[in-house]
Amino acid sequence: MIRIRAFTAPEDPLACEHFIVGHRKILEIYYGIIKITSDSNEWVNDPHCIVIVAEDPETKIIYGGARLQVVSGKYLLPIESALSKYDPTIHDVVRHEFINGGTSEVCGLWNSKEIAGMGIGSHILSIIGVAVSFQIDIKSIFVLCAPSTVRMSRSMGTQIVTTLGNNGTFYYPKDSFIATVMRLDDVNDLQYADPKVAEKIHFLKDNNSCIVEERGPKGTFLVEYDIKIKNWTRPVAQ
Repeated sequence: MIRIRAFTAPEDPLACEHFIVGHRKILEIYYGIIKITSDSNEWVNDPHCIVIVAEDPETKIIYGGARLQVVSGKYLLPIESALSKYDPTIHDVVRHEFINGGTSEVCGLWNSKEIAGMGIGSHILSIIGVAVSFQIDIKSIFVLCAPSTVRMSRSMGTQIVTTLGNNGTFYYPKDSFIATVMRLDDVNDLQYADPKVAEKIHFLKDNNSCIVEERGPKGTFLVEYDIKIKNWTRPVAQ
């Protein structure tokens, strides 16, 4: 069984530490990236950062994760840190979303080889990022996608933010990589999402503590979802 758990970063410092180590290892092994502009550890102290981990429920070994970084006015979104030197209007775009319903970013997405092919890697972790957004009263979600994840992001209803960069694209984190800025404009409106993905998002929105038999390329397996966000205080626009 795999457990997928969501919590605010300060609730579990040890899990955050393991998240950081796992994410950096994947970036280095598969992409040759040792340090990226948006790679800051400030989020570990941010009560408005929701951490999502896929872990062994017995050993607590983390096999993958993602973060839903909610704008609070105190910290920049990783997408701002990454892209502002190329297009400083990213700050205005994020600020507009913040004061018009609240905004966030699904970021830090990674999974190890242990869960590769199980169907609970990047795809399901991103879906959970959208599903938990209903608990925290935000409107929009940004995602900075590699070419391999643009299609997956579209399946959740996101669209390219063409007003940024070169029609929404940037050379990042280095000149040989292309990153695409995408945004889900309204979490309550999944009209552009794949119907099966939208169904899964709504299921997890309504069932944040459950055990489900999931199916992936490697067969069926049980997943325990524990994604109820506790002690949440919504950021207030300044």
